Amino acid sequence: MAFKFKLLAATLSLLSVSACTIIPGSHYEGIDSGAQVENLEKDLEKVNIQVIDSSLINIQKREVKKVNTTNRKGIDISDYQYRLGVGDVLTIGVWDHPELTIPAAVQRTAEFDGFRVAEDGTITYAYAPKIPAAGRTVAEVRADLVKRLSRVIENPQVDIKIVGFRSQKTYVTGEVENPGVYPITEIPLTIIDVLNNAGGITDRADWREVTYTSGNKTEIIRLDDFYSHGDISQNRLLKHGDIVHVSRNDKHQVYVLGDVIKAGTVDIDRYGLNLAQALSDTGGIREATADANGIFVLRKRDLAKDGVIADVYQLHAKNVAALVLAEQFELKPHDIVYVTSAPLARWNRVISLLLPSISTVDSINDVANTN
Repeated sequence: MAFKFKLLAATLSLLSVSACTIIPGSHYEGIDSGAQVENLEKDLEKVNIQVIDSSLINIQKREVKKVNTTNRKGIDISDYQYRLGVGDVLTIGVWDHPELTIPAAVQRTAEFDGFRVAEDGTITYAYAPKIPAAGRTVAEVRADLVKRLSRVIENPQVDIKIVGFRSQKTYVTGEVENPGVYPITEIPLTIIDVLNNAGGITDRADWREVTYTSGNKTEIIRLDDFYSHGDISQNRLLKHGDIVHVSRNDKHQVYVLGDVIKAGTVDIDRYGLNLAQALSDTGGIREATADANGIFVLRKRDLAKDGVIADVYQLHAKNVAALVLAEQFELKPHDIVYVTSAPLARWNRVISLLLPSISTVDSINDVANTN
């Protein structure tokens, strides 16, 4: 909570310093922002400015559809086989030879009475000592046992089951209902499976991405693409020692500033956040002083990569139809929504003065992430 207040205070301070030119009649003694404003206005050449209209909304929807139609290849588990390891427990039965089968005792489990894979990777059975088991499948162990028992039993019918999966495990940490250690079994276990086994993610979880570590490799799994867009390529088959970590949702916020009833941050939940919701959650614009045609959304871009500082979207809210568009315009984490009280004729200057706020928010986030 303390960080949120610091973030808001820093951003508002920057905007208030700029207010000497945004709000008519405002003035701060000792501040000469003329040269700074001139330089900032030059940055407008590196800004993409768009009006929020039906065409822009359609572009957004097409981008979502692109995700829906790509990367559909899922996990191939057709040849999956569980391989035994040290600590796994087996039950072994030989038909028509009850003397070779350990009966289940009262108040004792099959795992307790079973045959455990020893430290040397073997199991020992009657007439068949030291059968290699670690690294082999149940079918391979069974074939070896049948071969050895055939020396003393005619055509032995052997049944082997795994009753204790102890050798292989995966770890689920972070914002899930039941973090912990989950065994790898003869049933293939994927990231989605293990998250469900862990009770699902919490309300505080980052539902967009999870971190998946396997061996020395760590990758970001786009969970939202899997659930919302059907991108099954985001799933992974888990192996022994893999770690699935779900982070908190602290970074998924937008900042609503300017001439609104209650400026502040608004969280983006797993269902998304549109512009109309963000304005509503902060009490709406001040109808007496705000310029309804001066509602801006600033979205930072990578200047070095794209040659663009930011995308700036403007909503003409005086138009009733624009309210419908606001409800369809989806916001992204770290977007800045600003409502100005300046006349629309001066909106270029408004944008140029808002640009530093993008860097300010990112700088403060970077500081917070290092603490």
